[in-house]
Amino acid sequence: MSVLIVGSIALDTVKTPVEEHADLLGGSASYAALGASFFSPVKLVGVVGDDFPASEFEFWQSRDIDAAGVQRAAGKTFRWSGEYAWDMNTRQTKSVALNVFEHFRPELPSSYRTSDFVLLANIAPALQLHVLDQIEKPRFVIADTMDLWIETARGDLDTLLPRLDLLILNDSEAREMTTETSLIKAGRRIMAAGPRHVAIKKGEHGALLFGNNEFFSCGAYPLEDIHDPTGAGDTFAGGMAGYLAAQGGVPDFAQFRRAMIYGSVVASFNVEAFSLERLRTLTKEEIDERYQLFRAMSQFEVVV
Repeated sequence: MSVLIVGSIALDTVKTPVEEHADLLGGSASYAALGASFFSPVKLVGVVGDDFPASEFEFWQSRDIDAAGVQRAAGKTFRWSGEYAWDMNTRQTKSVALNVFEHFRPELPSSYRTSDFVLLANIAPALQLHVLDQIEKPRFVIADTMDLWIETARGDLDTLLPRLDLLILNDSEAREMTTETSLIKAGRRIMAAGPRHVAIKKGEHGALLFGNNEFFSCGAYPLEDIHDPTGAGDTFAGGMAGYLAAQGGVPDFAQFRRAMIYGSVVASFNVEAFSLERLRTLTKEEIDERYQLFRAMSQFEVVV
């Protein structure tokens, strides 16, 4: 099955302590779509400006990403710039120019409205709700969110939660959303608000998955070289969504666990180069090889 992905498409400028690159393909939907495309065909929805390279549309087509839902509007593409500290976890946003994204209101092509699997990447909850209202009978809905929406659009976010099969957010966002210091308590409180499952990302420390009386903790793949963490969380979400869509039907918790590991694996490749450059050359064989290695590293035997 294909997965419908809606979110931002951007041109980024990223600076780390050792490198700086400009006009990089970015945005939540860009990372999520490429992460999902290793497992399932993708239907992509977003907006770009006159300055967006036509070559990216050609690249999407080569990766079985249907970009019929990407609007090209008069004006400049959404642009973001940020700078990372030495720990590669601390990031400062230097500038944001919404440009054509400021007035983005997703309108789905008719062929997209029967989508079974949906990933609402990180955009305003009101827009996520607007997308859901256009889909006839979605089988499985995933949404990502962020601290900005928790702080400024909490009412819309609370309305969205009961319509979700999986909510993805990071550890600081889960704590802010619930005022709980314990991530276990935070995950359970978020589930009580409506979503059937919750995934809490912990960056280099892995992720937690909550279900109906079910729980799973996944570590992170250890990396020596991290060049650009931008989009790792979006790639994780896309990898999960693509894997679950590829299984068909309503996933069970075992499939959720495997999806989380695959999402972590794809995200681990993403940070090895700036923007989506590593994902452009990545193969499914490399993903499967690292997945098996990840599984082997996660298993242990106690010898008495």
